[in-house]
Parts: sequence; C-alpha cells; structure tokens
Amino acid sequence: MSVSKAFALFMQEAPAHAKAWAQAAEALDIASALDKKTEELAYIAVLAATGNTSGIPFHVLSAKSHGASRQEVLSAVLLGLPAAGAVVIGALPAAVEAYDGQNQ
Repeated sequence: MSVSKAFALFMQEAPAHAKAWAQAAEALDIASALDKKTEELAYIAVLAATGNTSGIPFHVLSAKSHGASRQEVLSAVLLGLPAAGAVVIGALPAAVEAYDGQNQ
C-alpha cells in the first residue's frame, strides 16, 4: 500500500519526526482493544469526519485487506454524517476509488 504524497514527503524530509510518529502510532495500535478491521473502519470514520481525505486510500486498502466489505467502508465514511455533517461526503470518492482499485 502506498501513502499519500504529503505523507511520503513528510517521511523523506523529516525522518526523525516520521519515526516518532510511527512509534506513537504503533504503540496506540498495540494498546487498542479493537480488532484490526474494526480499528481501520473507525479510523476511516475519523478521517472522513475531520475532512482528512489524504489518508483515506491507505486505510481503506488496509480495512479491505482485513476483510472489510465495500459497504462497511462506505458506512464508516458516512458514520459521522449526523455529527460532522456533509464534510464526510467529501471522503466518498477517495474511499470508493481506493476500494475499487482505481487508486493504486
């Protein structure tokens, strides 16, 4: 799976920060009581709700690799609709393209 251009640049230009970020993310992953599929679906919902679509393709592919269906991914994207509003709709194209293999 590839990362966004912004994240790739982050890793290239700020390797110490990227390493610290990766260590924190790994520790949080280990601390999570969620199974990997559920964790990825929840993360997709958070990304969509915050309008952070650059990470959507990476996490959609990860969720898919852990058994998430297309409908589960779409439901995760739209989960925040009542709380965050229409901002989550902006994440649908990235999620659908990644799931359907158009963003690889």
